[in-house]
Amino acid sequence: MKVPLRRVAHTRSGDKGDISNTSVIAYDAAFYPYLKAQLTAQAFKSLYGGVVTGEVDRFEADGLQVLNFVAHGALGGGVSRSLALDNYGKALASAVLRFEVEVPQALAPLLRGPA
Repeated sequence: MKVPLRRVAHTRSGDKGDISNTSVIAYDAAFYPYLKAQLTAQAFKSLYGGVVTGEVDRFEADGLQVLNFVAHGALGGGVSRSLALDNYGKALASAVLRFEVEVPQALAPLLRGPA
């Protein structure tokens, strides 16, 4: 079954200059293999259309069930150089929560939030 990422994970973010850092943290270890397989660096970048103009690096913290994405060229030159205040890292971290993840029906009891 396909569910929005927000049902299987939460995010934390930060930004510095024109680089955004987003961590995707699985609510349960059972979800992590599905996140790891499906939420690739390319999938992350594609989700934002042309907003992220540089490379996206993905780092895996398997012991913590965390994927960390570093998006270069993601903030319109940086918060202090852009008039687009919505381009802060936290806005990007919030947007990734709409990414759809395929998980087995057997994991339905572990899902969080409303469908």
